[in-house]
Amino acid sequence: MNKQEIINIIKAKAADKIRYFENLIAETRASNNDTKSSMGDKYETGREMLQQEINNLQRQLNEVLSQQAVLQKITSDPSEKVQNGALVKTDKGLFYIAASMGEIVFENQKIMTVSAESPLVKVMYGKKTGETFTVNTIHQTIENIW
Repeated sequence: MNKQEIINIIKAKAADKIRYFENLIAETRASNNDTKSSMGDKYETGREMLQQEINNLQRQLNEVLSQQAVLQKITSDPSEKVQNGALVKTDKGLFYIAASMGEIVFENQKIMTVSAESPLVKVMYGKKTGETFTVNTIHQTIENIW
């Protein structure tokens, strides 16, 4: 498995999400400015709802920006145990431990990107090939780590 290519895919996905949220925030701000006419207090509620939406989008953008910062620290060095930057194959699937960016497809294989803070990773952290663990009554065996 080429971990550097996987990292590049995940970084591109993060960059796409950042652009998406930045554009959405800009569009929402523009529509908020459109309501700033002299129509009166009737539109204050609508403007407040738009501001809350902007705040919500900004929070989501900040989350993706912090995930991107984590991704910048990830290297493609091989791993012997489950840790940040490890690509882990269990009997249930492939997991890339970096930032939670959802599922990606690499060489026709589905890889779930997960944060080191996720319950799954917390249980398997530090384990090596051949070891087993259980999350939510689902038993998994680590088959390989890159």
